[in-house]
Amino acid sequence: MEIPKKMKALVARGVRDYGLEEVDVPRLEDGDILIRTEACGICAGDVKASHGTARFWGGDGMPGFCKPPFIPGHEFVGRIVAMGGRPPEGFHIGDRVVSEQIVPCGHCWYCRRGMHWLCDPHDVYGFKNYLNGGMAEYVRLPKGSINYHVPEALTMEQAVLIEPLSCSLHGVEQSGATDQDVVVLAGAGTLGLGMVNALRLRRPKRLIVLDMNEERLEMAKKCGADVVLNPAACHAAEEVLSMTDGLGCDIYIEATGHPAAVQQGLDMIRKGGVFVEFSVMSGPSTIDWSIIGDTKELTIRGSQLSPHCFARTIESLTAGELVTDGIVSQVFPLEDWQKAYEMAQSGKALKVVLVP
Repeated sequence: MEIPKKMKALVARGVRDYGLEEVDVPRLEDGDILIRTEACGICAGDVKASHGTARFWGGDGMPGFCKPPFIPGHEFVGRIVAMGGRPPEGFHIGDRVVSEQIVPCGHCWYCRRGMHWLCDPHDVYGFKNYLNGGMAEYVRLPKGSINYHVPEALTMEQAVLIEPLSCSLHGVEQSGATDQDVVVLAGAGTLGLGMVNALRLRRPKRLIVLDMNEERLEMAKKCGADVVLNPAACHAAEEVLSMTDGLGCDIYIEATGHPAAVQQGLDMIRKGGVFVEFSVMSGPSTIDWSIIGDTKELTIRGSQLSPHCFARTIESLTAGELVTDGIVSQVFPLEDWQKAYEMAQSGKALKVVLVP
């Protein structure tokens, strides 16, 4: 296959300064891989970055990590078309692959202790000018990237979900859920539905899913939720307490990104329970921290990226263990990136995908 010198790409030059451009196809160095992009999902983080959220660009006491100009997108799948110098063992031209979203430095405090997903430089595809993402015809997977083979049997819609479903799996692992637990999951977006899938495989005593979108709640049922509740139509905490004889849920997973969901969780979790914070929040959340300590003695756990989850997610998808039909709700050509971003932000879609 002859590789062109130029390619189409969505380029972010600053806050709200995004546009489709013709740019150079990435040049490879020793150990690099070049893939032809098959598809790339739009993450909530991509949308928030486009609007200048402080978490990405800095402000409100946060340093930010966006370094423009960059090509967004970390939820991508593609096929190897070229390799530089001495390529990683086991990978060949023509292989269908996916790459873990973070490329670890390999030498910081965290990397030296086997915690690559917490790597200090935090080099995630699609936010920095030296690590461009998948909203382009080609993507460079640099030396040190963590790559996996994708079975040909997986559809594009399944393959493009490998990254978000892996994040969901890690969030569930952080909860420690067992078949003895009543679990409440707040948020039934793409990542929330991924957690419903992962939780179902753990067979909790009861899995309760909360969302303010009735279509998403219906999808949560299909993925394995036992009970779904719309907090806009009921008092969710009272409902959960009623279902648990006043005790409260054993585990609460926050996956909405809305600050109000934090207090909601504290209201419905039992003493000694586990609270997992999964989302990138839309803003600060102010709560009474004495509830966490003196009142309920809660265990608070965060969830960052998807360590050691890609291979198992691919295996589960291949084995047909995960419900994915309908999670990819819209597919747009790269030229329609603006419509795709608007759809992803609207709340009317689940996973929106771009195809270069």
